[in-house]
Amino acid sequence: MNRPMRIGIVLASALAILAPLVLVVWQSFLDGPFFARNVHPTLGAYQFVFEDPDFYRALGNSVLVAAGMTLIAVPVGALLAFLLVRTDLPGRRWMEPLILTPMFISSIVLAFGFVVAFGPVGVVSLWVKGWAGTLPWDLYSRTSLILIAGLTHAPHVFLYAATALRSLGSDVEEAARSMGAGPLRVAATVSLPMIRPALLYAGVLVFFLGFELFGLPLVLADPQGELVLATYLYKLTNVLGIPSYQLMAVVVMVIVAIAVPLVALQNRLLQGANRYVSIQGKAQSSRPIALGVWRWPATALIALWLFTVVVAPVCALVLRAFVSSWGEGVDLAGALTVDHFRDLARYPNLMRGITHTLLLAAVGGAASVAVYTLINLAVHRWRSAWARVVDSLVLLPRAMPGIVAGLAIFWVFLFFPPLRPFRQTLLALWVAYTLVWMAYGMRLVSSSLLQIGPELEEAGRVVGASASRVSWDVTLPLIRAGLLGSWMLVFVTFAREYSTGVYLLGPGTEVIGSLLVSLWAAGAVDTVVALSVINIAIIGGGLLLLALFGRKAHHG
Repeated sequence: MNRPMRIGIVLASALAILAPLVLVVWQSFLDGPFFARNVHPTLGAYQFVFEDPDFYRALGNSVLVAAGMTLIAVPVGALLAFLLVRTDLPGRRWMEPLILTPMFISSIVLAFGFVVAFGPVGVVSLWVKGWAGTLPWDLYSRTSLILIAGLTHAPHVFLYAATALRSLGSDVEEAARSMGAGPLRVAATVSLPMIRPALLYAGVLVFFLGFELFGLPLVLADPQGELVLATYLYKLTNVLGIPSYQLMAVVVMVIVAIAVPLVALQNRLLQGANRYVSIQGKAQSSRPIALGVWRWPATALIALWLFTVVVAPVCALVLRAFVSSWGEGVDLAGALTVDHFRDLARYPNLMRGITHTLLLAAVGGAASVAVYTLINLAVHRWRSAWARVVDSLVLLPRAMPGIVAGLAIFWVFLFFPPLRPFRQTLLALWVAYTLVWMAYGMRLVSSSLLQIGPELEEAGRVVGASASRVSWDVTLPLIRAGLLGSWMLVFVTFAREYSTGVYLLGPGTEVIGSLLVSLWAAGAVDTVVALSVINIAIIGGGLLLLALFGRKAHHG
């Protein structure tokens, strides 16, 4: 790829990333929607928001929820990683995929599952009431929100901690064991302190994710009037009787101002963690630590976490989708039905939502991977300031939660006249998805590119092939398997996405995720659970394909 083409791709990427953010900044300083007539520059929107008590309650709740879930997720995720990676825990091979499950299920779907399982008339709640006579928890509370958010985000910590632990040698741990230290003492004083950079990175990540929580607070906290920044933004839509874009833009500015430093800190910590792990990677393969009498208590602890976070919500949701009525004294066997799924066929918008979800995940996911690959090829092995610009810019969309990015893309399609006809099409939704997950998709593709030795590409140039020809004939064929795996992961990611499409929802842009938000607000519980089960089935199918592909690639 020649230099002008590289620069062109970099500039196009920069425009796509910066245009939504610039439009948000401009809108925040206007006294009305940017497309209205007679709008003027003002600080009135900032004054309105910063004088609104609900804003400060939402901001305080966001900080509290983010901090609380981090304090829960980091130790739980680190302990899970230690038990599954460093010990002789029975069944750890099949436990690990299950532990990662909450990362792939839409958080709003999980929230519905918690309501059906642990709500006032939930499956588990009714059993506990029958046994204890009372329910010892209140699902619709800030405490429950923090606890559930922490437990469901523990897999993010587990992923980074497990990767770092696999790079450690076992000699120091064995020395501690020889001196009489038990497994938990080894974990607390040796293993986990040695992966502190990875745990710090994961902690910052979870804290950042706390500020983009939308589905869980909408379902669990909103009934009690508890707002976080994302739900406060959602409720500002028509607070003035007209589209309150200027007020929403101010809240977006606040969220971005909080998120950008956190994303930058993540990036810096990741570099430190990578250096730390590479040093430890020279160690010999580790031997599992014998848990002894703690094997079965540890197994029971992980089983309890899996039941609470995965099994109970998902199974309860599936059961609720196949019964006509629900509550105390209901005979479930006599209430079994498939009418909720039949009813979906009566509403064209719901059927379009299912079709669009599959289309965006499959075709849109492939197109997004192609975009990520093109950008990666443009900066691959390019020692230039332009490449560093791209590395920095792709992090910006990560600083915008899905609901914020969807709103910004909605404004972009309103602002630019040539794009207006496409505002209520899947193109707008695809652009939003592609930008929101750009950092993730770029990392997936770049990991495949980094596995190719430079001598292979240099051999192509030696025989006279152009840079573009080398990319097409050498680089792309060599990373074909990696691109296919990336597409499968992006398929699952796009299928579970829900908040990005909230402001882009309309005739022609229905997807399951955004439909769930609007249907839940309308109280259509039967439709919500049926669509949620279909969404889980689509994601499950994607994960199954990914697992089969991974097994085939491993044996191949």
